[in-house]
This record gives sequence, structure tokens and C-alpha cells, in this order.
Amino acid sequence: MLPFLSKQKLAVGLDIGSHSVKVCEFAEAGKKTKLISLGTAQLPVGAVEDGELRDPETVAEIIKKLIDNLGIKSKKVAISISGYSVIMKKINLAVMTEEELQHHIQAEAEQYIPFDIDEVYIDFQDLHTNEDDEGRTDVMLVAAKKEVVNRYIEMLEGIGLKVVVVDVDAFALENAYELCMGQDDNVILVDIGSSKMNINIISGGASVFARDVFLGSRQLTEQIQNNLEISFEEAEDLKICAQDAGGQLPQLEETFSGACTQWVLEIKKALDFYNSNYPEQPIDKMVISGGGAHINGLDHYFANESSLPVELFNPFVSTMVDAQKIDQEYLSFVAPEMAISSGLASRKVPF
Repeated sequence: MLPFLSKQKLAVGLDIGSHSVKVCEFAEAGKKTKLISLGTAQLPVGAVEDGELRDPETVAEIIKKLIDNLGIKSKKVAISISGYSVIMKKINLAVMTEEELQHHIQAEAEQYIPFDIDEVYIDFQDLHTNEDDEGRTDVMLVAAKKEVVNRYIEMLEGIGLKVVVVDVDAFALENAYELCMGQDDNVILVDIGSSKMNINIISGGASVFARDVFLGSRQLTEQIQNNLEISFEEAEDLKICAQDAGGQLPQLEETFSGACTQWVLEIKKALDFYNSNYPEQPIDKMVISGGGAHINGLDHYFANESSLPVELFNPFVSTMVDAQKIDQEYLSFVAPEMAISSGLASRKVPF
């Protein structure tokens, strides 16, 4: 997990969510990157739940078809995971070399990981938060269940793909943002998927707070469906285009407010934690991504509730695009939900 590799070529970014699969492929063009392929394919309900594969055969078939349709030839892919099987914990340790940390982290992790230590993959990132005269630093500790990770790898190997990077959603999102926008801002990244929301606060070019919240945009769709007594598909359309609600608009707005209030509460918790620990480094803005970012009026709602400027994330704003292969209108619409896959697609791996 989280291998910091240099040189070589770029992996194909493969974001396997609970609602859909997103694929992104870049090519190096001098010092810049060029987007050459991207696409999404919907997954059946229940095929992936809480970050775990429930129906690997169906998911594999959909991924293979999507990659074949996009004409992607590379077999080396980068994936990310999330859910209850992933633990992220920022810990404070004595300053050590990378090699010393590698030896020490296994023993240190045992007191923070609620799983059998032999059943998880462990990785870490030194956040280098120590000043010159300080002997301690913050380290981001990450652990993921081997059973969950291996299931993804086996599924992808079954269709001829080789997993060369296994990342975590929060860090793939961070990678996408920093490659696109740089490291100057203090920013809260909020990625809203179908079944979960990822919150990642970046300050000084490093993640200082990262967690998954198991509240997603499907929850809002289901509430609209039940409250208005309409089909799931109709509820999805209303979620994105509220102006089509007609006489049902007041009821729709009430449903929207109830669901989104839960998201806002989680975001405020993260901001309160950050502001109490880093009062001299205020957050500059909120950037939202994921399929849930398409929800009508969500950016304005978050802005009003947080008192922060809110932007919709376009991870391709500074990327060259193969205009002959990729429709610009489609790219503009799908960009926010490609955030994690684009972060994965920018990972360099040996070929």
C-alpha cells in the first residue's frame, strides 16, 4: 500500500465504488500529463458494499468490458480501498529514519489496530511535522485487512490485470488535488460517493485528518424515493435536477435538508478538530467531489453551513486532454466523480 515509487510509466487508475467503476488513464507528455481515456460503468446494487467485494464475478465482468470498450492496452492498474476494513490513524512518534520507522511501526501499530496484526497489511507516511528542535513527528498509520485486499487483487488478476498500487481513497483524493492545484492551500476535501463520504483535510502539503463516514448519496435517493413514493430512477433524477420536482419541491427540499444535515455535521466535526489543533492555519476552502457532488445546490448548502468557499473539483483542469477521444461536455460533467481514479492514474510504477 502507498508505495512511493519514482520514474517509469503511469498506472491505469481504477476506482471501484459501491455504485460504479471509474477508469482513468494518463500518458506523460513532457512535464505534463495528458488524459487519454476515462469512463464509468454502473455496478448492480450489493456487488460492492462497505468497500468489500460481494460479487467479484459480476464486478470483474463489468470492469473487463469497460476497459475493453475504452481500448486500454495497459494491464497495470492502481486501485484504492476504503470501508470498515481500513484503519487510518495519525500517531506521534520519535523522529526516526525511514528504515528505523519501517522496523518500529509493526510493534507500534498493535496498540492502534483493532484487528489481528497478522491479518492486516500495514503502511505509514511520515508527515514531517517536527520543527528543527523537536524530537517527535506525526506519522499517518494505515492498516487494511489482507482478506479484503487480496480479494480485489485475485478478482483483477482473473481478468488479466496486474495490481501494482493499492492505495486508500483518502490519499488518492489528496494526490489528485495536489497534482492539479498544488500544495499551497489549507483545504478540506469532501468526496461523496454512493455509500460513504470521505473527508480529508490537507495543511502544509500533508493530510492532517482523514476519515470515512458511512453516509452516501444513495441514502438521499432512497429517502426521496420513499417520501415521494416514486421509483429509484425517478428519485435519482430529482436528486440531480430538483427544478423538475414541480409541486413536490417543498417535500424534496425537506428530504434534502434532513440527509445533508448529517453530512454537514460530520464536516463540522472535522473542521472543529482541525481549528482546535491548527488555529494559526485556517482552512481556505472546501472542495467537493464524487458522484454526490452533482446533487443540485449541494455546493451552496455546504458553503452556507460551513462559511467556507466551496468548489466542485475538476481534477483535469490543468491536464492536457485528447480531444479526439474525449468529449468535452461529457468530461465536464463526469470530472468530479473521477477524482479518486485520477489520483490513482497519476501513480508512477515500474513497467
